[in-house]
Amino acid sequence: MRLPSSLAKNPRCAGAAPPFPASEKPIPRLIGELRMGLVVGLSVLALMLPSGSPPHANAIPPANDSAAFPAHARLADWGDAPVSDPVKNMALWTVVTQDHAAMPFVIIDKRAARLYVFDAHARLQAHTAVLLGSAIGDHTVPGIGEKAIADVLPEERTTPAGRFNGRIGRNLNGEDVVWVDYDAAVSMHRVRPNVASERRLERLASETAEDNRISYGCINVPVDFFETHILPVFSSMSAAIYVLPDQLTLDDVFSAAP
Repeated sequence: MRLPSSLAKNPRCAGAAPPFPASEKPIPRLIGELRMGLVVGLSVLALMLPSGSPPHANAIPPANDSAAFPAHARLADWGDAPVSDPVKNMALWTVVTQDHAAMPFVIIDKRAARLYVFDAHARLQAHTAVLLGSAIGDHTVPGIGEKAIADVLPEERTTPAGRFNGRIGRNLNGEDVVWVDYDAAVSMHRVRPNVASERRLERLASETAEDNRISYGCINVPVDFFETHILPVFSSMSAAIYVLPDQLTLDDVFSAAP
């Protein structure tokens, strides 16, 4: 993830501080050589393939597509949880393609305003209601992470859809957060009921998703859930976060996923 050249003065999620230490050790030479060998091997393989546009090999098939999801992927389990079909499809696709690198991962269903934590085998561990960006949309405005919060327009307050490598960091207030899209200053963090008129706790407790759109783009998580289920996933590593779209399709957003 690219670090911006300068910190945002007052980005929309209370500030952005570099999530990675500046003194990280360089990648060992052996790992670099292995990666170079992998690139060369893939290049040779690409030359051997027939020309033309490749099929959508990574498109997200429906969860009941037995051909797309082999038997070993049926370990995926969400029990009786209120899981939408897009969440099921995403969880199965993730474990079949191993896009999550055999690690726990998080899926956020923006339409339902819910967050799901899965283990490495796509078995649901916990889920909760969350608060999201007040504007409907799947893209982020370029440069928004550098804007003062007062300058962020209502239509710019989106929670972007996509695959992100989440990692723990700190904002300018010193609060520990999980960065989703660092450049856009989008993070997962504990809900902050600082403005009484916003009724953030009441919105989280309501049974509808319509009133969960209130933030400037960040994902507000109940405090207990954040500390019990989110921090442990990201405490020692980065992990995949899949934010499902409001308006686009899964294929639009994830067909080119690695």
